[in-house]
Amino acid sequence: MTTPVKILIIDDDKELTSLLSEYLALAGYQLFCCHDGLSGLEQARSDEYSLILLDVMMPKLTGFEVLKALGGKHTTPILMLTAKGDEADKVLGLELGADDYLAKPFQHRELLARIKAILRRINITRNQQQPSSLQEVNSVSLNHATREVHCHGHLVELTGTEYQILDLLMKSASTIISKAEISEQILKRKLSPFDRSIDMHVSNIRRKLLPFSPNDKLKTVRGSGYIFLTGEG
Repeated sequence: MTTPVKILIIDDDKELTSLLSEYLALAGYQLFCCHDGLSGLEQARSDEYSLILLDVMMPKLTGFEVLKALGGKHTTPILMLTAKGDEADKVLGLELGADDYLAKPFQHRELLARIKAILRRINITRNQQQPSSLQEVNSVSLNHATREVHCHGHLVELTGTEYQILDLLMKSASTIISKAEISEQILKRKLSPFDRSIDMHVSNIRRKLLPFSPNDKLKTVRGSGYIFLTGEG
């Protein structure tokens, strides 16, 4: 018998979490619910879940405060549940380490599709055969066995999605990779108009590398995408 995939939802809307528990159970997922940010943070730190669904407005701690407490060092993917049309919440969530966002109200089928895409991406990455456990370009090294990142010998803490984007850019170093390609390969969905997810993830990677590097290793090519530079910097 297959063990259900464990998903944590941190949301104070008890009616919504109850409905989602029943709906996701039919798809083979086991949903664990926390209805305030403080208890949710404690569970999120337990590293027992394959995915975390995180609401913004909650008692005790907001979703943003939960992300700040996790410090962007988590490896469990986090899908932020934001207010519809609130771009500021989406951007802030991504800046603080969320892997993706979904605007409320949403269709249950849309949430299920997003969950499947995220988990499929994680499973593909974990099962992917690497020709070498160590990948190094321009003084940045990725250890695929431990999923650690070093820049000029310094440990850099990246989220799971940031790690995967950096891995893609480094494998294609000196080649421009479009945002649409990154979205399809990493987020497993087509890039939609005004979607800033990729921009924010790349910005986070750049910000985390810069303290250990005299020069920016990630170049934005306006209107085209991003390129990882191979020249020493």
